[in-house]
Amino acid sequence: MEEYIAELNDAQRAPVLQIDGPMIVIAGAGSGKTRVLTYRIAYLMHKGVDSFNILSLTFTNKAAREMKKRIASIVGPSEAKNLWMGTFHSIFAKILRFEADKLGYPSNFTIYDTQDSQRLIASIIKEMGLDKDIYKYKQVYSRISSYKNSLITVKAYFQNADLVEADAMAKRPRMGEIYEHYVDRCFKAGAMDFDDLLLKTNELLNRFPEVLAKYQNRFRYILVDEYQDTNHSQYLIVRALSDKFQNICVVGDDAQSIYAFRGANINNILNFQKDYDNVQQYRLEQNYRSTKNIVEAANSIIDKNKTKLDKVVWTANNDGPKIIVNRLITDGDEGRFVASSIFENQMQHQLGNGKFAILYRTNAQSRAIEDALRKRDIKYRIYGGLSFYQRKEIKDVLAYLRLVINPKDEEALKRVINYPARGIGGTTVDKLVVAANHYDRSIFEVIENLDRINLKINSGTKTRLENFITMIKSFQVTNETSDAFILAEVVAKKTGLLQELKKDGTPEGIARIENIEELLNGIRDFVEGQKEVADVRGSLAEFLEDVALATDLDQDTGDDDRVALMTIHLAKGLEFPYVYIVGMEEDLFPSGMSMNTRSELEEERRLFYVALTRAEKQAYLTYTQSRYRWGKLVDAEPSRFIEEIDEQYLEYMTPVDGYRYKPLIDSDIFGEVDKSKLRLKKPVTGAPPLAHKPTEEQLRKLRKLRPVTDGTTGENTTNLFDGDLIAGIAVEHMRFGRGKILKIEGVGQDRKAEILFEKGGMKKLLLRFAKLKII
Repeated sequence: MEEYIAELNDAQRAPVLQIDGPMIVIAGAGSGKTRVLTYRIAYLMHKGVDSFNILSLTFTNKAAREMKKRIASIVGPSEAKNLWMGTFHSIFAKILRFEADKLGYPSNFTIYDTQDSQRLIASIIKEMGLDKDIYKYKQVYSRISSYKNSLITVKAYFQNADLVEADAMAKRPRMGEIYEHYVDRCFKAGAMDFDDLLLKTNELLNRFPEVLAKYQNRFRYILVDEYQDTNHSQYLIVRALSDKFQNICVVGDDAQSIYAFRGANINNILNFQKDYDNVQQYRLEQNYRSTKNIVEAANSIIDKNKTKLDKVVWTANNDGPKIIVNRLITDGDEGRFVASSIFENQMQHQLGNGKFAILYRTNAQSRAIEDALRKRDIKYRIYGGLSFYQRKEIKDVLAYLRLVINPKDEEALKRVINYPARGIGGTTVDKLVVAANHYDRSIFEVIENLDRINLKINSGTKTRLENFITMIKSFQVTNETSDAFILAEVVAKKTGLLQELKKDGTPEGIARIENIEELLNGIRDFVEGQKEVADVRGSLAEFLEDVALATDLDQDTGDDDRVALMTIHLAKGLEFPYVYIVGMEEDLFPSGMSMNTRSELEEERRLFYVALTRAEKQAYLTYTQSRYRWGKLVDAEPSRFIEEIDEQYLEYMTPVDGYRYKPLIDSDIFGEVDKSKLRLKKPVTGAPPLAHKPTEEQLRKLRKLRPVTDGTTGENTTNLFDGDLIAGIAVEHMRFGRGKILKIEGVGQDRKAEILFEKGGMKKLLLRFAKLKII
């Protein structure tokens, strides 16, 4: 163990060697906090702390797996398996499975993902006969989620007059009823949503003191990563579990608190020392990731925030290149610049695609970037899009598997009862739902008792329903004797799912079959992997829980050599040698919806700090002068965050924008001048005749007085007098760069130039539109 401790610097070593008592580690970006957490856990075990008594809460399951792997290499795989390590949701789902009966849930309860929850809420709104344009199911789901994370139960909601009044003022007076129905339906279906995993854990620890005591004694040492991102519900769980022994170590960085929209409360880390006695505070301030220019630039940004903990992040790395700032005309130009820059860096430094990341504030910005990357044949992967487990064909298979484990699962049953089509229509399903609500039973139980209930359905439909139930029960028998892979294979074949997809001979249909095959491969890998883990069997229930709690960043990409495209929120915890932060414009970043209060603006600034500190060697900031938003081309102005960076760390590829007058009235109101109505006046006596073509002397004068175009390039360019453009001369174009004219053809407005550009290749440009500069 000593050799590992020796790898740490003094600041990292101190928190690792402290055994008992509450402690906070304020860890700047790239300061090695994961190493500190890993070595601290290994050191606790080295000093005799039982691995069963350690609880480590991480940001992602992927991070937990990597940490556990590192710990196993130090203390041995046998002991590492006994650690309770994972996300809040995965750890507390495990506890809830053990204690579910106390809350009236089955131990094999289903975990509803966001899509399941939203579908159920949409069904409830429809059943209640409410206006779906007023009660938008996604908004209702979001509001219910915020209630749960703030520990506002249905009972607490109706006791809070302010909440009830606020919903009434928003013309949604029946919000409380929807919430109540939603909770009841989830309970009846034996299902919990993501927020329930925290809410129900709080209920368990508060209502059952013996359960709290059990887990307090079990988790004598608690470590929490990314503490600044905990919400109120998570905070209360950690407080309760750590209250007895107070051996709690939290690690985080207030400058990277970026999840307020999910309910994260930065005050949890700011006020940690008020929650516990004799708190030891440690600071990790040396950044090992980034160059000096990036670190100092990030510091100059975050210094503008007023709400923060004191720390000075520094690095012993070299200065590195300055942060490059580039202004483009449109988002299309922005995409082309990023793609070209990546290509140039790859050629110059022999780099793979995986060394690059493109970060943006909103997912909608990815389109122009994707177009440009495809044209350059640069492979990329979008994070945060439709994940593998959200694809329709995958959700269909998983719904069957969920029904095998929990036949009360209403959303799973409604999804597959008539897929593949077996003659059970929507009217029949509606009758089943009404009957289930009337008798307060699950739909599955209603179908099991069709002989006792008069649903007014014909004998053919009744037989088909009974056959469906028989099929699910046969899968349950298979599940008792087989592992998850064998069962999934049986389900895919016997339900007719594979046959249904084989009927579709299109490339999309074939891709869906390949996705199901990949799912089966994933289940087999899971079963094999679980054989090495303590206290698990590789069962179907374990696999479904693993899938339900997987995040997009937990997925195996299969091909890591791709440029990463993602929102800045998803980039948290990652690092790349080259990072492009695009869309650095006011109302986009910072977001126009997050500038109403100082706290919102400071969160946006922390988001930019996170984005910038993802870069190891080189960071690029790009913005445009105009961008399509909501289908309209709007003028854009540079983000205030660019101005907040100390100038010494920046290098501008284009001159900084000068003053540009923005008219207060729309010029369109004046209309066009009808020149046909103008009377021709006699020429002034003695005026020189108009030349059809400027003379060489006039051209020389004109070159010195070339008009600035529209301020888009900062260069003097013209397309008004193209008589001096001849084959063989060198020119420069704002998009394609430097080039040489090979040929001029056409006359008048149809004159074209064939130009070979150094970077853009061969282009044929219409001279009346092309803005070329003679060099």
